[in-house]
Amino acid sequence: MDLKLSGQHVLITGGSKGIGLACAQGFLREGAKVSLVSRSAANLDTAFEALLLAQPEAKARIGVFAADLKVPADAERALSQAEALHGTVDVLVNSAGAAQRTVPDELNAQAWRDAMDAKFFTYVHMIDLVVKKMGLRGQGAIVNIVGAGGKVASPYHLPGGAANAALMLISAGLAAAYGPKGVRINAVNPGATFTDRLKTGLATAAKLSDISVEEALTRATQNVPLGRLAQPEEIANAVLFLASPCASYVTGVNLTMDGAATPMVV
Repeated sequence: MDLKLSGQHVLITGGSKGIGLACAQGFLREGAKVSLVSRSAANLDTAFEALLLAQPEAKARIGVFAADLKVPADAERALSQAEALHGTVDVLVNSAGAAQRTVPDELNAQAWRDAMDAKFFTYVHMIDLVVKKMGLRGQGAIVNIVGAGGKVASPYHLPGGAANAALMLISAGLAAAYGPKGVRINAVNPGATFTDRLKTGLATAAKLSDISVEEALTRATQNVPLGRLAQPEEIANAVLFLASPCASYVTGVNLTMDGAATPMVV
């Protein structure tokens, strides 16, 4: 299926690893130009080499920019650099930042604030810049990769879940606000997905339940009707579709991808 993404400039925050990197690989296969933004220059270098290894012909379509998106000025600088290289951003994919998983008895005021800085504001600082430009042009698409914890409260992911819920709300709200201006905004909520981040979550879950990490993984898998956890590429496939003109009437949607682990209507 041709997703009609060839030549489009896609900016991916958190694009150096995990789901963000899988998205970059997918957009490059579709012929898009990709800008990756991450806090770690070392991770960006590793991602760049991985992308080149898979698609050597795509070198001129890849840009990498180190920035701490908790800082608004860093977000603005990264966007300016990406646009200088590849032109106007047609698609924004947000996958940056992760709130630390903490058991309830260890929570404090700073933990709640840190979660919002790490997950909510890393998204908002880039969204605010890009959506306004898209609105002025009368076109654009934004996909926020959020997390299932925004819909179902987990005792060891409460601050992060709160940040996720806030991102779900602004995804729907901005979709309504910018729909008349030709901008589509959607969110994807992955369940447990085989990334480096998963290992941290399993370790916290194991601590909370006083079990081994291996047992925590087994339990997590048993809760999924599909019988397995998601691969990053599977989440990326949904992101590509939502970002593409093929999803031209899809906006304001929060798409849960947890293998039906939590069956719900809304």
